[in-house]
Amino acid sequence: MLLDFAMIIAGLVLLVFAGDALVKGAVNLSLRLGIPALIVGLTVVAFGTSAPELLVSIEAILGNAPALALGNVVGSNTANILLVLGIPALITAVPVARSLARDFWMMMAATALFIGLAFLGPLTWMHGLALLAGLALMLWNSYGRARAHRNEICNGNGTTSDPLCDDEGLELEGVEPDISGWKIALFLLAGIIGLPVGARLLVNGSVDIATYWGVSDAVIGLTLVAVGTSLPELATTVAAALRREAGVAMGNVIGSNLFNLLGIIGVATLIGPIPVPLEMLQLDLWVMAAASALLGFFVYTGRSITWRAGLGLLLLYALYVIQLFY
Repeated sequence: MLLDFAMIIAGLVLLVFAGDALVKGAVNLSLRLGIPALIVGLTVVAFGTSAPELLVSIEAILGNAPALALGNVVGSNTANILLVLGIPALITAVPVARSLARDFWMMMAATALFIGLAFLGPLTWMHGLALLAGLALMLWNSYGRARAHRNEICNGNGTTSDPLCDDEGLELEGVEPDISGWKIALFLLAGIIGLPVGARLLVNGSVDIATYWGVSDAVIGLTLVAVGTSLPELATTVAAALRREAGVAMGNVIGSNLFNLLGIIGVATLIGPIPVPLEMLQLDLWVMAAASALLGFFVYTGRSITWRAGLGLLLLYALYVIQLFY
């Protein structure tokens, strides 16, 4: 069992570092090929940061543990809200902008679509295409809004001095202006090799532990794997809270949840069908939906997530995890 935990830890470490390397390599390669930074930010960065979850889901399906793949996504979305927003709130209040209302409703629409398709399960490639179509619409909407916002800033006030008006001025994760071609190739190679290896270690260790504890793959996916793959988002939000920049947390969580539901499951179903366990239909999907809907209170009131609210989110998550094992 100690070996299984060692495999899980090694897998998570590999996923984090390989995912970061893939983002750096892909972003710098895209910019060098002349792709606008605005598009790179909406697609390459977003997909790259979700690569660990995607590889874990694909490996779970290939390893004959599809329930783990589904549990990973559902559990990650729940953990993103209750943990990734709850823990930073204990450090400093997490401000919530009302301008996120449209993004919130996009997340709720994706959640409703996902749950509806789950009840028509097992999830197959046809359901996956519907999810990927939703992702394409979301990306197109985000691109249009980003373009409109940039045009308003750059043309509406008669100035082009704002960094947003120049692709070179857009801040993207992993950008290195003077990076060499061989270093880009090295980053890409590290990501391409490290992600599947890390995913295999994580999935194999998780399946073994599920067997040892006598619980289902879905439960391990909802808890151990979900929290593990959410660690990068948690680390990012905690670091932002320590720098008193926690305002980015809510947007990051909403964006991550959208990609999990539409992108990761959408692609995973193209690899193989994903049965939906009855227990997940009865409880876990609704917990995810309720946690997502809970964000609406903060979005529409504009209230920050204080330490009291953060503690409440953490208690809710603890109760949820406890009932999964009893």
